[in-house]
Amino acid sequence: MQRDVGSFPLAPGLRAKLIGAGFQTAQELLEIGPCELSKEIGISKEEALETLQIVRRECHSNATKTAGEPEAVGKCTALELLEQEQSQGFIITFCSALDDILGGGVQLTKITEICGAPGVGKTQLCMQLAVDVQIPECFGGLAGEAVFIDTEGSFMVERVVDIATACVQHCQLIAETHQEEDFQKSLETFSLESILSHIYYFRCHDYTELLAQVYLLPDFLSEHSKVVLTNQMTTRIGQSQSMLVPALGESWGHAATIRLIFHWENKQRLATLYKSPSQKESTVPFHITPYGFRDVHPPPPSQTPAEVEINPRKRPRIEGDKQ
Repeated sequence: MQRDVGSFPLAPGLRAKLIGAGFQTAQELLEIGPCELSKEIGISKEEALETLQIVRRECHSNATKTAGEPEAVGKCTALELLEQEQSQGFIITFCSALDDILGGGVQLTKITEICGAPGVGKTQLCMQLAVDVQIPECFGGLAGEAVFIDTEGSFMVERVVDIATACVQHCQLIAETHQEEDFQKSLETFSLESILSHIYYFRCHDYTELLAQVYLLPDFLSEHSKVVLTNQMTTRIGQSQSMLVPALGESWGHAATIRLIFHWENKQRLATLYKSPSQKESTVPFHITPYGFRDVHPPPPSQTPAEVEINPRKRPRIEGDKQ
């Protein structure tokens, strides 16, 4: 990180401003954010962000290459690729029908895009995932954390409290039927307070703040992980008809590995798996209950949530909670 500022592929005038402001090495630049850099050398926030991205990219590229050695060519068998994907794990949604069409839940290491009209349940699912990713491993969870980047002010902490409380209660019911020590020990730290303290919330009011947050995200994710994206729907006007389509266009459509579209049919919410490298296109109904995402068909009246069949050593699987 001691690389000289003058050696980076920046415009001559920009390099002169950086050196004139006292910046000599890459490390000095990367210790500040785009807003501060903008003020320091008198450029726009967008230019500052782009400058820092170039410096970061160049430093990362140099750090991953060993001088004098050819770059290794990665190779493996198809079986090894399958085993790697299956070992990554999933974030369950507590709607078993939705988990099934996704192949087990929202898959880690892949970008899952959730599209849909306003009010259909995208934010609800994101809040559900932010809670579910923290389920302890002995209950079939990932014991992870979540980052929630909010560009619309739609994050509702009261709703997260409801979802988290239901999740904790569900794990407590499971633990009552499994007396192993690891179940009881996990519940000592898996609480409402713990869940809320491991959801890292960022509110971005405009695209500049969002770009700045994206710039800072790699450093944050070096200590924390697991993020999901959502996309609004917009109306595409055609010659003969209009239709709802994902808002960010075709170029963004290729960035996501998995695309899940939420939509309405009469008064029923439906989820359609529109794009997936491993699962077929499918559509299933889902409910949003006071407890969070659940299946449309609840358990029989005589069956309590504690009696719902579940394999805690794999992944939680719920047919629905009694309402």
